[in-house]
Amino acid sequence: MSLPEIVSREQWRAAREDLLAKEEALARAREALGAERRRMPMVGIDAEYVFEGGDGKATLLDLFDGRGQLVVHHFMFAPEWESGCRGCAAFLDQVGHLAHLKARDTSFAVVSRAPYTRILPFKARLGWTVPWYSSYDSDFNADFEATVSRPDGELAERQGLSCFLRDGDRVFHTYSAFGRGLDGLGSAAGLLELTARGRGHESDVLYHDEYDF
Repeated sequence: MSLPEIVSREQWRAAREDLLAKEEALARAREALGAERRRMPMVGIDAEYVFEGGDGKATLLDLFDGRGQLVVHHFMFAPEWESGCRGCAAFLDQVGHLAHLKARDTSFAVVSRAPYTRILPFKARLGWTVPWYSSYDSDFNADFEATVSRPDGELAERQGLSCFLRDGDRVFHTYSAFGRGLDGLGSAAGLLELTARGRGHESDVLYHDEYDF
């Protein structure tokens, strides 16, 4: 790969100002897109999904852990695989301290089709402490397009994120993103941008040990 052109400080500053104008335009477009995303309609979830996690069986409502929003990471880990997807693992490594999500009334959970007996040792190996559930005995992955049928009839896994909102005991699906739609995500702010309520105000951010919960 060739190196960038060498220029004077004045030439660099002029180039930086040109690029900054484009970056600011992109930021404004991104903000407008985020506002449009938050105005999207939502779909009520009537299916009674059952997952298996560290505390046994759980419903989709249980994954909220009492909070108003839920972000699910669809981690590619098929039932017959010995270990999970490397790309999904790299993404999960980038997810920051969950306290910043919890402080904004949002829970985070990982869901894969692999049986929990395979998820548990893999999770321990990588040192993750995030809530992780198996959807092995449910249609959750298929219903939210994290597992799709290929033209040859075989099933294929897709890495993605799905966002949910609850009103009492009623759960709604608000947004999903797959593939390149996950680029640049992983931080609490990035994940919150995908939710119906957005990221909130930066002035509300505390050290993760200062939140009162």
